[in-house]
Amino acid sequence: MSDTPFLNVSVGPFAFKARLELQKAPLTCAAFLSLLPFANQAIHSRWSGEAVWVPLGEFQFGVGFENHTCHPSRGDILLYPGGHSETELLFAYGSSSFASKMGALAGNHFLTLVEGQEQLEEMGRLVLWQGAQPIRFER
Repeated sequence: MSDTPFLNVSVGPFAFKARLELQKAPLTCAAFLSLLPFANQAIHSRWSGEAVWVPLGEFQFGVGFENHTCHPSRGDILLYPGGHSETELLFAYGSSSFASKMGALAGNHFLTLVEGQEQLEEMGRLVLWQGAQPIRFER
């Protein structure tokens, strides 16, 4: 699937290293890896607490639910494959309960930060107070 189980993730000026959850979410990891490098805009979540999200509208990753959760831990990155709400990525930087205007959502936990956790609060504050920031995922 990949030579390395890690991805580099950047949000604005912040750089992180994340481990792919290849054993727990193999289909989600494979689908996401096929799109690398992946770049978009991260905005602050409206309903999910201390998290930023990447709205992806009707984009289909072609995966169902695997390793899904409504309660990501700090540094977890989830893919919501669509259904009750639009397709999206959620990046928890603190206390988070994944939700939309439709109610609670469960997303596929496919990336876990392994470096840069000390920057999470500052990253969240930047997105909250300064607005959308570029987000990029690459090997």
